[in-house]
Amino acid sequence: MTAPPFPLRTECPPGTCNCGRGALLQAPGGDLRALRLTRAEEKKLVERLENLSSLADLRHMQARMEQQLGLRLAITLSPHEVRSLRGIAIGVLEQPGLCRKTRQAIPAAIKKSMDRHPAIAYALLDEGGLFGAA
Repeated sequence: MTAPPFPLRTECPPGTCNCGRGALLQAPGGDLRALRLTRAEEKKLVERLENLSSLADLRHMQARMEQQLGLRLAITLSPHEVRSLRGIAIGVLEQPGLCRKTRQAIPAAIKKSMDRHPAIAYALLDEGGLFGAA
């Protein structure tokens, strides 16, 4: 196996993560994009996600994460009435090579943005048709 032309995320301490980094590196033709997210890059990404200002900004970041890293977000609304941010579930779909802590940090950063800018959550609800015209 040849080394990829970009820096890879360092391996997590044994027993702390279930990312499957080793198996991904051994698999021929595996999608290594998630391993591009080094700890320094993850820190920048989380900071950027914490400072989202609109739903358009969130959608832009969502598209860029999927394009560059292969990360896909699942944003779902509670089937019941959404009264707070708890009614909006944000998750990063599991992917080989993606650290468990990263899968937790990304949704937390997005919720932090929504907490600072409630208009993002309202626009998300509008997009879901919950506040659409009757």
